[in-house]
Amino acid sequence: MTRVRAWLQAGVLIAAGVAAQAGAERVYRVQAGDTLYALARASGTTAADLARRNGLNGGTLHVGTVLRLPGRGAAPASHVRPAVLPARAANLPVYQSGMAVYYGGRRDTRTPLTAAHLSLPFGTWVEVRHARTGRSVLVMINDRGPFGRRDRVIDLSTAAARALGITGEGVAPVTLRIAHRP
Repeated sequence: MTRVRAWLQAGVLIAAGVAAQAGAERVYRVQAGDTLYALARASGTTAADLARRNGLNGGTLHVGTVLRLPGRGAAPASHVRPAVLPARAANLPVYQSGMAVYYGGRRDTRTPLTAAHLSLPFGTWVEVRHARTGRSVLVMINDRGPFGRRDRVIDLSTAAARALGITGEGVAPVTLRIAHRP
């Protein structure tokens, strides 16, 4: 009888520990390229739940915003951006200069901030800086292009073009810096 009681007590303690972990929250600071959907999926919940939990309306995330995520452990979106980014991408050498255009972009579950480049390896993270405005965006290379015009160095997804502020222009002068290679 003593063994049975010990097993029952152990089971109750384990169940209590699991329940405590399930209700635990952690904080996460939004990084460039994070999406509510990707953070929710990595946290094992829905985008609607994360929006409700953090008082978000519209689903727009801003870099640096602190979110409350369910569960414990490491930041859930390590697959959303490179594991290591330089502290100041502006200090990196310019890899290429030319014109950026935008197109619909090849969808990627890791981030909506994607781009096409003729030669950079897929999975490379590039800082694209608008030469006139100074705005910049961090994009992941997941497609090939642009084709047909030698002055065009990168094709941006619509989300990346919107973040850079070139959707009205369509084409803009940019500089590219390699932030992270796969």
